Amino acid sequence: MVGIPETLRFLNAPQNRRADLRPHVVVGITHPQTCLNLTGRLSALREAGFRVTLVSSPGEWLDRTATREGVDATAIPMRRRIAPLEDMVSLIRLYRLLRRLQPDLAEFSTPKAGLLGVLAAWLSDVPVRVYMLRGLKLERCVGLKRRILLAMEWLTAACAHVVLCNSGSLRDEARGLGVAPAAKLFMLGDGSTNGVNVERFAPGESSVRCELGISAQAPVVGFVGRLTRDKGIPELIEAFDRMLKTVPEARLLLVGWFDASDDALCPSFRARIERHPRIHCTGFVSDTAPYYRAMDLMVLPSWREGFPNVVLEAAATGIPVITTMATGSRDSVVPEITGLLVPPGQPEALSTAALKLLHDPEKRRKMGETARAWVVERYRQERVLGLVTGYYTRLVRRATGELHASPIRALEAGQD
Repeated sequence: MVGIPETLRFLNAPQNRRADLRPHVVVGITHPQTCLNLTGRLSALREAGFRVTLVSSPGEWLDRTATREGVDATAIPMRRRIAPLEDMVSLIRLYRLLRRLQPDLAEFSTPKAGLLGVLAAWLSDVPVRVYMLRGLKLERCVGLKRRILLAMEWLTAACAHVVLCNSGSLRDEARGLGVAPAAKLFMLGDGSTNGVNVERFAPGESSVRCELGISAQAPVVGFVGRLTRDKGIPELIEAFDRMLKTVPEARLLLVGWFDASDDALCPSFRARIERHPRIHCTGFVSDTAPYYRAMDLMVLPSWREGFPNVVLEAAATGIPVITTMATGSRDSVVPEITGLLVPPGQPEALSTAALKLLHDPEKRRKMGETARAWVVERYRQERVLGLVTGYYTRLVRRATGELHASPIRALEAGQD
């Protein structure tokens, strides 16, 4: 690697080898909210025989997730935006942490933690370095910002042994952009990071409509996730207003929070949503399962994804989903079988698709049943996490010399 300050290698001398002989995995993310996407993954690694340390910026969800999953946790502040001085401090802290822990494998994801964490793992000679690619933020950027983000992705991938993509279209996009060579880009099974708990997310009764004052007969279109521009919320609101002209009794159920990110909604648009008489905003919800059961269909009009778990959760609950042809999103639906695909950024197409399903209850029912069967077959959590733990076990065994092969070739047979 050219241009990396070699002095960082000597900031902290390595400690004595740990007394705990279990292979050690460090999993790092930028923001504690992302811990919501790690449910089951950390405990699966622990149950597979790994010692696991979770790293993110400080926050309630870091501590809560570590306790629930039965793993260690370390808080290191990291900024989502580009902040050179603060980023350097975070890099040094991550480097010192990895030199102290001496893990066998480091997995970092999300743009900032991915860059700083994998770079720190390279500097501290972690035997196996995995960049978990959950999406490409640069897809919605232009000009200098896009070039900077692309350079960050390239550097992160260059410092990793493996770039693990959670969908086929994301892997194709990363390859097309030159983020990493094809030999370094992998996908496990049919994609997805965590899979779905199909027992928790299953068809059933829900009290949500009653609690929100929504009639049992009212058509409910739902959304689950961050309320931001990149998730297509402006297009969803415009599409919903179009729907109301045909189905005035319809309701829009927004299960999520107004995220203070780079793609945050402007205050005036947020106020428009909050004042809308037919829109119900729940704010953050820790257990989304009952909310899916209150929906007739779910919509995810996203501009970019890695592999949207909310689509799989909705499908497991037995409801059809309308999402976009954007990277990642298009992998989560079998068109005309488990849901519908529309182009991103087109409210008219979104409203037309939603009305098509709202006017055809039998089609919705068949799609929902097929969607659940599809998820149970391909994305059951036990299957997805079994592939992850098996892969990481083989990577570590090869890196420690138990098996004689390069880490990057550890799962060629498992790549589709």
